[in-house]
Amino acid sequence: MDTLLTSIDYRDPIWIVIAFVSGLVARQIKLPPMIGFLTAGFILHALGARNGQLLTIVADLGVTLLLFTIGLKLRLKNFARPEIWATTSLHMVVMATVTFGFVIILGWAGLQLFNGLDYTAALTLAFALSFSSTVFTVKILEDRGSLVSRYGQVAIGVLVLQDIAAVTFLAISAGTLPSPWALSLLALIPARHALRYVMHISGNRELLVIFGLAAALGGAALFELVGLKGDLGALIIGVLLAQHEKADQLSKTLMDFKDVFLVCFFLTIGLNGMPSFDAGMAALILLVIIPLKTIMFTYLMGLFRMRARGATLGGLVLGNYSEFGLIVAATAVSTGLFAQDWLAVIALTLAGSLVISSILNVYEDEIYTHMKAIIQRWERPNRLPGDEDIDLGGHRILIFGMGRVGRAAYDEMAPHAAEKIVGIDLDEEQVQQNCDEGRNVMLGDATNPEFWTRLIAHHQDIEMVLLAMPNHHANLDSAHRMRERGYNGPIVAIALFPDHEDELRENGIDEVFNIYAQAGSGAATHMQSLLSRNKA
Repeated sequence: MDTLLTSIDYRDPIWIVIAFVSGLVARQIKLPPMIGFLTAGFILHALGARNGQLLTIVADLGVTLLLFTIGLKLRLKNFARPEIWATTSLHMVVMATVTFGFVIILGWAGLQLFNGLDYTAALTLAFALSFSSTVFTVKILEDRGSLVSRYGQVAIGVLVLQDIAAVTFLAISAGTLPSPWALSLLALIPARHALRYVMHISGNRELLVIFGLAAALGGAALFELVGLKGDLGALIIGVLLAQHEKADQLSKTLMDFKDVFLVCFFLTIGLNGMPSFDAGMAALILLVIIPLKTIMFTYLMGLFRMRARGATLGGLVLGNYSEFGLIVAATAVSTGLFAQDWLAVIALTLAGSLVISSILNVYEDEIYTHMKAIIQRWERPNRLPGDEDIDLGGHRILIFGMGRVGRAAYDEMAPHAAEKIVGIDLDEEQVQQNCDEGRNVMLGDATNPEFWTRLIAHHQDIEMVLLAMPNHHANLDSAHRMRERGYNGPIVAIALFPDHEDELRENGIDEVFNIYAQAGSGAATHMQSLLSRNKA
């Protein structure tokens, strides 16, 4: 115990407390808490603080768990879609080429730091800046409840393909190849059955959490052992477990741990240091590329048949630089390809891009509204499956969210509504499962304003609406949208917490169903019925 305590800098917990306070302040002014974490890091560095062992370890653990939970939600078949692989490939080629030319021109112009880069260094820098931040993007998607939405799945697919390219690039740039033993990792494919069995018998509580942590960290350690990127190992293990019935539960269970650890990740970015004046100017210049990066993502997603709204949101969440840039910079500095100052440049460029992207994603609706006329020109008339128009004519009950609550409500109400009932869900697999079981369910993301343009019929036939989405803000927003479209009938919504109940009622929801509280009432009803039968 003494060894553990002495290995931890006593100041690290204090820095975490300061990061929490900064995140709290950011939230009060309607900004993502991660901006507060980044700001805290820069302020602490200016005051003389530096990264400690605890912060570094916890930050690395947060990234590993993040990629593991992404893997638990991945659908491998999605990577065969052009909107993912073609968008990734074309964007990487175009942005690396543009950035390479930009950096070379700056070098010819004699700007400090840039004039010391040769063609190889410039190409390395351009390639590193073509990637987007996995941590930031997934955090934004989680906060919006859009991880399984169309644009969310495309964004995650892009990030995974970028990670694969990153691993390949690092191996080549380091002049080393993975160990021949890396081929033995193919044994994980048949071994997934054993992993899923262990996951199944782990129950639903602490053993499941321990299993998840062991799987994520074990996968990372296994990949590093054979010369591959450890985070990729955590991602792959997550993918192998994704089809298990407990995958979603495990992902939700680990989410709180991951969020705590990621505070340290954003904090350590700021603690990496404030650069010199020349390095600061170089970082500011590189931030000029961010708008082009965002626009290119939006254009390519529209080119491959995504709706304008989804393409815009996808471009905004991916319009930033990646943590991978820091890894490349460290590798390049160690091999003499970059000067030492470039590590500070990349750190500040990454942090600056996350701040800019955070602010832009707060105002995504306003940005889309102002750019709608231009972006809609990039739409293709033949849209992706699931983006077609939705006709509500003839239906009496509309359910948003076809998870466990939505399915149960659908089955209960279908006979009373003469089967004139329709469900909406943003998860393609959820939609397919419901359709296979005989329910009338359509693919749609109610959190996306573009979804509401797909509704081509009026609501005169709809007699009741159930909002059963797991995201509280999605339920609130959907209620507002329905009222704005002229629907005046009853709306019922689910809630998880008492404060959510109050907010729903204050915003025109007629009935609120608290899942936890009323589950107990339902159980009591069944108990009373059983007692009555026994007495009889």
